[in-house]
Amino acid sequence: MKALTFILSLVVSASAWSSENLPPRVTQALKSAGIPAASVAVVVQEAGSRRPWLQHNADQAMNPASVMKLVTTYAGLDILGPAYTWQTTAYSLTPPIDGVLYGDLYLKGSGDPRLTFEQFWLLLRQLRAAGLREIRGGLMLDRNAFALGPADATTVNGGGAPFDDQPLRPYNVKPDALLLNWKSVRLQLGVGGDKLAIQAEPQPANLYLISQVNLTDGDCGDWRSRLRADVSTHPDRFHLVITGSYPRSCGRQSWHLGVLDHPQYIYGVFRQLWEELGGSIAGGPGDAAVPGGASLLASIDSPPLAEQIRDINKFSNNVMARQLYLSLGDGSTAGAANALRQWLDRKSLRMPELVVDNGSGLSRQERISASSLAAMLNSAWQSPLMPEFIASMPITGVDGTMKKRLRDNGAMGKGHIKTGSLEGVKTIAGYVRDRKGRWQIVACLINHPNAAAGQAAQDALLSWLAEGAPER
Repeated sequence: MKALTFILSLVVSASAWSSENLPPRVTQALKSAGIPAASVAVVVQEAGSRRPWLQHNADQAMNPASVMKLVTTYAGLDILGPAYTWQTTAYSLTPPIDGVLYGDLYLKGSGDPRLTFEQFWLLLRQLRAAGLREIRGGLMLDRNAFALGPADATTVNGGGAPFDDQPLRPYNVKPDALLLNWKSVRLQLGVGGDKLAIQAEPQPANLYLISQVNLTDGDCGDWRSRLRADVSTHPDRFHLVITGSYPRSCGRQSWHLGVLDHPQYIYGVFRQLWEELGGSIAGGPGDAAVPGGASLLASIDSPPLAEQIRDINKFSNNVMARQLYLSLGDGSTAGAANALRQWLDRKSLRMPELVVDNGSGLSRQERISASSLAAMLNSAWQSPLMPEFIASMPITGVDGTMKKRLRDNGAMGKGHIKTGSLEGVKTIAGYVRDRKGRWQIVACLINHPNAAAGQAAQDALLSWLAEGAPER
C-alpha cells in the first residue's frame, strides 16, 4: 500500500471533471473507467512545432512506467551513438599447452544488454577453434564494468529484492556487466502421455529440473497461474522444482523464468555449452578482474545500439534498459544520473520534476511530466537520430506491445507508440500520423488505482488523432 501512496494522493471525486480541452470520446472513456481529471496528464503537439496545441495537467509529475525507456534510449543514442557496441572477451594468464589451460579462464563483460545464448556459443566456439579443450582451473568472471550497490545484489532466487513478489519473473532480473541471455531459461511445456514433459533452453549444467505437475482436464485458461516454480540450493547443484496443475488442452506452451544469480547462471550455461563442444572444466565460478598481462583468447561484439533499442522499446525489456542506463556513465547509478543530467542540459531540455531511478520505468520512484516527455520527443524528431529512435517504438496494431491494440480502426499502422504499465499506472507516448499526413507528438499519463481501465481512453485519443483531430 505504501507504494501506491503517491498515486492515491491524486485521487479525487470522479465527478470533479474539468477537461473541456480533451476530446469528448476520451473524456467519456475516462469517466466510464472511474478515472478523475486530476489523475490524467495529456499533451499533443505537432512534431517540429514550438508549443503544444492540447494540454491537460501538462506539468504534473507522474509515474511514467515503461515510457521512461524513451528517455533512456534517446539519451543512449545521442551520448553513445547508434553504432556503439559492447564487447565480451575471454583471457588466460598463461597460454594453453596442447589444448590444455593450466589455470583459470577469465570472462570479461562490458555491460552488453543482449549477450544471447547463441552469441555466447559463438564466443566459446572461438575458444574451441583455437584448440582449447581442457580447462584445469575455474571460470573467473570480471564483472567490474558495473559498480552496483546493495539494491542490485543478487541471490539464488532471482536477484536482490524484486520489484514485486515474483522474483523469478524475467522483468525482475537485475543488471550485470556479464548479463547472459537476460539470465533467463525458457521452459517448453508439452503433454506426453500421462505426464507433463518440460524441456529447458538453456539447461545450465548446475541446474536440475524437477517436474511435479499434475495433468488435469478442462479449458486451458490462465495456465501459468496454476504453476509454481521454486529454486533451492543443494551441495552440487541447484534444483528448479515445478509444481501445480496443467490442463491437457493447453498442449505446448513456453514459460520464461529468471533463475540463479548471475555468476552461477553464467557458469552453468558455460559448462553446458563447453561440454557440448567437447570441452571440460575442472573448477567452479569466481569473481576476479582480468590480471595484467593476460592474453586475449576470444572476443565477440554486441549488435549495435540502434538495433538493441528496438528490443528495449518494442518489447519493453527492463533489464536491457537498465544495462543501457548504467552504460551512459561510469557503470554506476550515480554516474548514469550525472551523465543524463549533463545530456539534458546540452539538449536544453528543462525537466525540474524528473526523477530517474533505474531508467527502465520498473520503479515507484520515477517521475516525469507529459510536457517534458513531449519536449523530449520533439527534440528527437529534429535530431539526425530521429529515424533510428522512432523505428525502435511499437507500431500501432502491428508489433511489440501495441500489436493487439488499434487493429480494427484507422489508427492501425499510423502510430509509433511506447506503452507503460504498472499497478495504478497506464501510459503512452510517441508519434501519430494524422489524416493530413502531419506527425503529432502525444503523451498521456494516467496515475490512478483504476489506471488499467484507462487503456480505452488512450486508444480513443490515438484514434482521434489518426482519424480526425480538429483543424487548428
